[in-house]
Amino acid sequence: MPFDPSPKVQELSDRLNNFMEKHIYHNEDRHVSEAEEYGPWKVLPLIDELKPIARAEGLWNLFLPESEHGAGLTNLEYAPLCEIMGRSLLAPEVFNCSAPDTGNMEVLARYGTPEHQERWLKPLLDGEIRSCFAMTEPDVASSDATNIQSLIVRDGDDYIINGHKWYTTNATDPRCKICIFMGKNDPDNPNRHMQQSMVLVPMDTLGVEVVRSIPVFGFYGMPDRASEVIFRDVRVPTSNILLGEGRGFEIAQGRLGPGRIHHCMREIGRAERALERMCQRTLNRVAFGKRISENGVTMERIAESRIMIEQGRLLTLNAAHRMDTVGNKLAKTEIAMIKVAVPNMTGKVIDWAIQAHGGGGTSNDFGLAASYAMSRVLRLADGPDEVHRQQIARLELKKYK
Repeated sequence: MPFDPSPKVQELSDRLNNFMEKHIYHNEDRHVSEAEEYGPWKVLPLIDELKPIARAEGLWNLFLPESEHGAGLTNLEYAPLCEIMGRSLLAPEVFNCSAPDTGNMEVLARYGTPEHQERWLKPLLDGEIRSCFAMTEPDVASSDATNIQSLIVRDGDDYIINGHKWYTTNATDPRCKICIFMGKNDPDNPNRHMQQSMVLVPMDTLGVEVVRSIPVFGFYGMPDRASEVIFRDVRVPTSNILLGEGRGFEIAQGRLGPGRIHHCMREIGRAERALERMCQRTLNRVAFGKRISENGVTMERIAESRIMIEQGRLLTLNAAHRMDTVGNKLAKTEIAMIKVAVPNMTGKVIDWAIQAHGGGGTSNDFGLAASYAMSRVLRLADGPDEVHRQQIARLELKKYK
């Protein structure tokens, strides 16, 4: 499998690395302090400063495979670039390559009408607004998306929407102007996967209430702007539906495939950064008369970290290659495998890095606590480990039936 980067990707990698050195790494402490000072309900000044610079340098919308606004990269080509961005929690949004906007832009590019694209996709691609994706609900086990209770009821030329959502990332951001809402329009359909639809809901529509920001392991606004949102008798025109009634589950599967692999690409970058920090810390700290790096347990963990990172990277590159060559649907096993393997791997590497830093590792002075929080969240986001493992097992057993 040809995993070596092309000259185009290598050139973009070099430019991205230069940008990270020049603008990202030394600003990470400021990012943390601004997130704490301004909170999840305001725009962080640092983000607004850096986004125009990234766009001017052509490091913008690299995730979008087929668009005049994107770089035209395949999943395999994008993988090493996404990994570089994943090294810092600050970076993805700076390059307009952060979730959930990336997935929402892909949905609008694939399934939106020309009117949807002009009104919402264009300003998202330009980085003028942000978006959210409302699927998960507090009252049901959302690992099974067919459990969704929110309703989308047709009333003449409108839909009336009622639902209670949470972990709706970005909803507290004042730039968040559009929501992709998933609910049931046909709850009695015998086909459980044809009951749901997706509808575009402008966030300023009457009846949309952003209740609160939800902390992720005590972090508000970083690593995530998780939010709780209530929709009460929200009325939108029927023209806001995506693809058609009963197509919501289909869209969700198409959206979550690329989203899952992007998360894993970024996770590998976080794991690499944690290993770097572990090595640097243990080489420069002395305990009981010798460097911590000279202890057998430290060397064991460093070696295991390198092995696990390489395994995760190869699995992810293979999944990207399969998505490019056979499509997301046929690559579902590979996508499910990386979604389990990579966040678990990254969490373990970060955990060892925290241990190597001693008590300071549990603070966010070294960027490890927020990285660990994000890696732990990703064992639940876009489907928990258990669901992906079940899918992998079913597909494996199917070979022998």
